[in-house]
Amino acid sequence: MILSLLLSLSPVVKILSVFLFILLLNRTGLPLGVALLTGGLGIDLWAGRPVTTVSGDLGHALAAPELWLLLINITLILEFGHFMSSERNAQAILAAARRLGGRNGRALGLVLIPATIGLVPMPGGALFSAPLVGETLRDRDLPAAWKASVNYWFRHVLEYWWPLYPVVIVSLSIFNLSTWHFFLLQAPFTVVSIGAGWFFLLRRHLPLLRDAAGAGAPAGRDLLGVLVPILIIVLSTLLLPGAVARLFPPASPTTAKLLAMLAGLLAALLLIAGRGREEGCHRPFARLFTAKTAGVIFTLAGVMLFQGMLEASELLPAAGRQLGASHIPVEIIIAFLPFLAGLVTGLAIGFGGPAFPLVVGLAAADPTLGEGAALVLAFSMGYAGMMLSPVHLCYVLTRRYFYTSLADTYHYLVPCVLVIMAWGVALHVFLRLAGW
Repeated sequence: MILSLLLSLSPVVKILSVFLFILLLNRTGLPLGVALLTGGLGIDLWAGRPVTTVSGDLGHALAAPELWLLLINITLILEFGHFMSSERNAQAILAAARRLGGRNGRALGLVLIPATIGLVPMPGGALFSAPLVGETLRDRDLPAAWKASVNYWFRHVLEYWWPLYPVVIVSLSIFNLSTWHFFLLQAPFTVVSIGAGWFFLLRRHLPLLRDAAGAGAPAGRDLLGVLVPILIIVLSTLLLPGAVARLFPPASPTTAKLLAMLAGLLAALLLIAGRGREEGCHRPFARLFTAKTAGVIFTLAGVMLFQGMLEASELLPAAGRQLGASHIPVEIIIAFLPFLAGLVTGLAIGFGGPAFPLVVGLAAADPTLGEGAALVLAFSMGYAGMMLSPVHLCYVLTRRYFYTSLADTYHYLVPCVLVIMAWGVALHVFLRLAGW
């Protein structure tokens, strides 16, 4: 009786229940990757598919080349992050900012140091830039909560579109948008984010931050050594997918993107390894097998498996049709789900993995809603939830480093977050009216 009642529930109720169940499992201490896999199996079973069919669906998801390419790429990206976070590279960035910004070089450094460290995603990456931000402000009397907020905010200004971030890679695999289209929609968020941080965080303190004259020794070769590997990876990601697709015609667009990124990562890491041998620094893959690396890998695997099982369940099209016949505005659902997931998990991949497959399904069911319009709304709201999450690892570590409270940092962060949410809503409305 109970089983038949559960199976008779609407597709929307089933999907939302599993979604909340995943978040609950994660909040009780279960790793997000395991929670996502559990939810994927549960939603396929709840769709009424036999156990043997569900096993076949899981096997099909495990055999997908995109899954393994994604895991290899993320492993290499984490290794690249260790190179980026070295003190030598960070000091080269600081020297360049001080020379480029002149009297405002210190303020420019507060933007560039965390943002440049943020070029490569790492668990708790804000902790790598926090000492440098603190050193930049060593002789300035400023609130600890303000320092923490500056480091935390500018550390994440590239996460909307930078191709090395797991949430961007996963988003590109979920949304049916070209890489260039995705970047065109998402890159303006970085400009808005930097502008909001400058206006609400830095502007009022500029007189105190100014130096008598531009300071810092020439960064020269050290700065070039930081930028060239990054350029190799980004240019490979942008320019090589077409060539990969011609070399491997059976490859899907997602596979071509991941192979192009893999080529760039390998070339960049070989360059770094050669430089490290010459200078006696940076031992490649010395910190590859760590608990943090394993946690990231298993989370991403869970995201991809959940996506595959959700698609196999065929609940998304049915839920889309049901919502289309209801009176609930689809925008509310598209905004709420990523925000809730970001707030609960404190991870970008935590709002992208569980929520974005649902967002794509809802967009497909509404002929007036393009995927681009759905993307900017869902991403901005998920990002807002993540940045305000008290369990966001970067947030926790930054506050611990500067010895400040959640409430004190919210005072600085909330206005910046509201600007991002407003921009996401405005861009969504514009794209929807324009039919994009």
